Amino acid sequence: MAVPTWERKTRVFLCVLGLCLSVYALHVELSRERNPDYRAMCDLGESVSCSKVFTSRWGRGFGLVQFFVAKDSPLNQPNSVLGIIFYTLQMGLGLSLSRKAAVILVFSSWVSVAGSLYLASILAFILGDFCMVCVSTYVVNFALLFTNLKRRRGIEGTKEKAG
Repeated sequence: MAVPTWERKTRVFLCVLGLCLSVYALHVELSRERNPDYRAMCDLGESVSCSKVFTSRWGRGFGLVQFFVAKDSPLNQPNSVLGIIFYTLQMGLGLSLSRKAAVILVFSSWVSVAGSLYLASILAFILGDFCMVCVSTYVVNFALLFTNLKRRRGIEGTKEKAG
């Protein structure tokens, strides 16, 4: 059994888009740390500012890691670094047709969706901001979850027919 063409194309598109968004977010955060006057393309106004979001305490380790390690600890990475790791993992595991890979893809997608919902609530209710890059990554994460659920169902259906 080969990976269906629609799934391969969808996964590549979503993962490349997620990687681009994550790399851009990291660029904005690092640029803003070096130069507080830096204005990103996604900074459209006072309440539509991605750099404000990326440089907030929730922009690193989901705002939670700093409670367990020092704020400048190597373990307290920008969320965008976690995104780069996640989308790379999704792309790599997407090449495998094993049941184990499908389970890891679905599980990691559920974790990303939970993180997206958490960060979306922080964005709306605490920061009172709209971040186009953030919302775009949330959409990518939901789409990957949908893709991965279809993959798992397809693999389980194939195994049942074969067995």
